[in-house]
Amino acid sequence: MSTLLKSVLLFSLLLLVACEDHENPLAYQKNAHGRGEVVILVEESFKPLFDTSIYTFESLFPKANVKAIYKSESDIIKDFYDNKTKTICISRDFTDAEKKQLKKQQVMVRSDKVAIDAVALIIHPDNKDTLITIDKLKSILTSKRSKWSTSGEEINVVFDRLYSANFNYLIALTNTKSISKNVFAAKSNKEVIKYVKNNKNAIGVIGLNWISDEEDFEALNFLDGIKVMSVSKTEKGEYLKPYQGYIYTREYPLTRDIWLINKGSRSSLNTGFVLFMIGDKGQTIVQKSELVPANAPVRLIQMSTE
Repeated sequence: MSTLLKSVLLFSLLLLVACEDHENPLAYQKNAHGRGEVVILVEESFKPLFDTSIYTFESLFPKANVKAIYKSESDIIKDFYDNKTKTICISRDFTDAEKKQLKKQQVMVRSDKVAIDAVALIIHPDNKDTLITIDKLKSILTSKRSKWSTSGEEINVVFDRLYSANFNYLIALTNTKSISKNVFAAKSNKEVIKYVKNNKNAIGVIGLNWISDEEDFEALNFLDGIKVMSVSKTEKGEYLKPYQGYIYTREYPLTRDIWLINKGSRSSLNTGFVLFMIGDKGQTIVQKSELVPANAPVRLIQMSTE
């Protein structure tokens, strides 16, 4: 073997060992913005949005296979730190302390806000108590016993699962870990909806995304048999439902954000999917889901009765 050929082979071997995937031309062919296979972890509250988004993305890029695993927010963050995935979707950005810790591990992440979402409170159609204030909600979540004003029955509050985005939102709202014994988990947002349909004294806490998309047959099916409560910041304030316009202006009191956090290389499928979600096509899907796009304005129309 000639000296020149040996040098070329040695250089190629060193290049494959030393370079990261996004710098490796062979790896780039297997995993790029529009092709390859990737697993992302998504908070279960956002499942309908991401089911639709992934279906659309894969339709546009047939060589791409994006698999979403839906888990609780706290589990997702733990898995991200354990390097079980490079891309996650949760209801908040990483804190400065979390980013500092990742930087110490020489892990560079990019955070992108995808949408403004909301927490919806749902009740049985026969329930006459359709209005609630934030203070009343806090009281229900922390009191030993709370009753409906019209029926006098004890109130049960059901959410999806421990340490989910919905659960974490309630804990942050009440600013306490001392939650009432009448507040319990039902495994998933879908199970919360099912429970409320069968229990007249329940309040269900779900991600709005599960019931907001009027073009989604399953979302319409979920709406059949429940009512969405109107929420006010104060007793003298305006009681609002989680409509897109009120979420955009943050007038609806129970709003939150949807974030994609990615540590995949710039040329990877991970990054390609993130760019899709924050780009025009992804933001259009967000808007059609009746959530508020992070990167496109919502058109607000003021109606006049004159």
